[in-house]
Amino acid sequence: MIEALQAWAARYAADRRYSPVGQTFHWVMAGLVLFQLWWGWHMSRTPAGGDKLEAFRTHAEIGLLMLVLAAMRALWRLVIPGPINDADRLGWQTIAAYVTHILFYLCFFGLPLSGWAMWSAVEGEPLKIAGLIPFPYMPFDTLTPAVQWWILDWAEGIHALLVILLVAMIPIHVGAALKHHFWDRHDVLRGMLPDLEGETDKGPPHKPKPRAPRKAKAGG
Repeated sequence: MIEALQAWAARYAADRRYSPVGQTFHWVMAGLVLFQLWWGWHMSRTPAGGDKLEAFRTHAEIGLLMLVLAAMRALWRLVIPGPINDADRLGWQTIAAYVTHILFYLCFFGLPLSGWAMWSAVEGEPLKIAGLIPFPYMPFDTLTPAVQWWILDWAEGIHALLVILLVAMIPIHVGAALKHHFWDRHDVLRGMLPDLEGETDKGPPHKPKPRAPRKAKAGG
C-alpha cells in the first residue's frame, strides 16, 4: 500500500507539486492555527465565568485535534517526501526555510502538549478531540498539589513563548512565499495550490520564468 501511495504522489512531485493530501494537511493546519490565535485573543477578553471556561474547553479540544493532525502530517511526510522545487537550491534561503519548518513543527506539537499539560494539571472537564473523541488526562493526579501547580506554571510559560514564536513566524513564512511567487517567480506557492486545470497530467514540469538580464553599465 505504501508503494502505491508513493507512486500516486510521485505524479504530483514530478510536476513540483505536493499531493492533494499534503496540500490538505497544510491548509487545514493553517486555518486551525489562525483560528486558535484569534480564539486565544478572544478568550483573553472574555470575563471570568462559564463563558470563559467554555472558551478554554473549545481551545483545548481544537488544540488536541491539531496535535493529532500534526502527528499524521509528520508521518505522511516521512512516507511521502515533498517535491523538489526552486526553493531547494537557494543556499542560505533553503536552510532558513528548513529551520522555519522545524520551528513550525515545534509549535504544532509544543502548543497542544503544553495546553494538554495545563488542562491535566487543573483537572477540568473531560477532554475530547474536536469535542467528539474522548482523550485522557496526563497522569498528574498522583502528584502533590505543589508539583501540579509547578507543572501548570511551566506549561503556561512554554505555551506563551511558543505563541509568540508562532506569531512571529507566520508573516515571515507568508512573506517568503509571496516573494518566491511574485518576485523570484519560483514554483514554491504553486506547488501548494490545487491543480485546478489538471496541469499534472498535461505536460512537462513547471520551469521558472527567466528574469531579464541586467543591462551593462556604461563605461563598464
